[in-house]
Amino acid sequence: MKQRTPWAWIPTLYFAEGLPYVAVMTISVVLYKKLGISNADIALYTGWLYLPWVIKPFWSPFVDLIKTKRWWIYTMQLLIGAGMAGVAFTIPAGFSWQASLAFFWLIAFSSATHDIAADGFYMLGLSVRNQAFFIGIRTIFYRIATVTGQGLLLLLAGFLETRTGQIPYAWSIVFLLLAGVFVGACAWHRFILPLPADDKQRSEVSPRTILLEFGKTFVAFFRKDGIVPALLFMLTYRLGESQLVKLASPFLLDGKEKGGLALSTAELGMAYGTVGALSLILGGILGGIVISRAGGLRRWIWPMALSLFIPNIVYVYLAYALPDNLMIITTCVGFEQFGYGFGFTAYTMYLMLFSDGAYKTSHYAICTGFMALGMMLPGMVSGWIQEMIGYPSFFVWILLSSIPVFFVIPFLKIKQ
Repeated sequence: MKQRTPWAWIPTLYFAEGLPYVAVMTISVVLYKKLGISNADIALYTGWLYLPWVIKPFWSPFVDLIKTKRWWIYTMQLLIGAGMAGVAFTIPAGFSWQASLAFFWLIAFSSATHDIAADGFYMLGLSVRNQAFFIGIRTIFYRIATVTGQGLLLLLAGFLETRTGQIPYAWSIVFLLLAGVFVGACAWHRFILPLPADDKQRSEVSPRTILLEFGKTFVAFFRKDGIVPALLFMLTYRLGESQLVKLASPFLLDGKEKGGLALSTAELGMAYGTVGALSLILGGILGGIVISRAGGLRRWIWPMALSLFIPNIVYVYLAYALPDNLMIITTCVGFEQFGYGFGFTAYTMYLMLFSDGAYKTSHYAICTGFMALGMMLPGMVSGWIQEMIGYPSFFVWILLSSIPVFFVIPFLKIKQ
């Protein structure tokens, strides 16, 4: 194995893992809102972009079978770069917005596949000791990608909108920049990634044996003790958040005549993408600390579920009060995102505990598929609901949608 310091590739690898997810799930919503697409269409079509992460467990065995994980990493980064370039060229060219959506699909499938390969390579390219040491580093750089996408890139788009006066042209530049980042990432990782001896094409394993083993894994998952309340928890814990995340940016961007707060793209980047994203990170860090040092998930599941529910009240306030003060708006967004980060920690920890056993890695992948499904389906209809009842009633609906999980939690079997 050619030795490469992990500091040379862990930060860039997980930055490259987080950025396309943000582009697909967050930046696309803001882009289409600025292009004048309706909330119903934005939520429906961008909601479908969760699908690659929903079905990711079904093709993950073949990433292990075909080629090497190293090959999958830099190849997917090249495809992500091509997808970003495709979005850049279709936005100002007069094509329908569905054309750019097709390139977002390419980015989504490539990103989901990249996740599989990167997480597998992490275990092959590092010793067990280094795996433990760098797990925090990889999380930090994934979060930096979140701040970059939701914050810095939106600030750049807002600056270019103001400077050029042309929204499509401004966003085209942003996505060309992203395309260059991923072409550069492909070249960098092609050169710098180590060559672990275990990262090789598995010619001794056939697709048939992979499918048989996957079938056993799937059967074992659905035979787990407490599977029904576990699935209900996975699908309902983020029921409110799955709808809020699709409409938060449109609400902040819409004019007062539509019931929104009329923020500019740059102001959105500051409030939601920078302060909000940093609050999300801080909430997640605090959540991890209290679970690990103050009694475990069994003690904290209720407070964390409440922290996901209660902060959503700020959007009810914002929708009814429609404040003009950016500091008030930013504080409210930061408060909601902090609560989301703190509460989401319980969700992640539960998935890890429920996945424990003989097929831990595969079962965790299946859990994340259900997690993505729980985000996809409600998110797809959220725009239609908002257009039917308006922003104030929609945010009250978000609060009501967050209640069902509290009837599920008492039936969970939490080990610690």
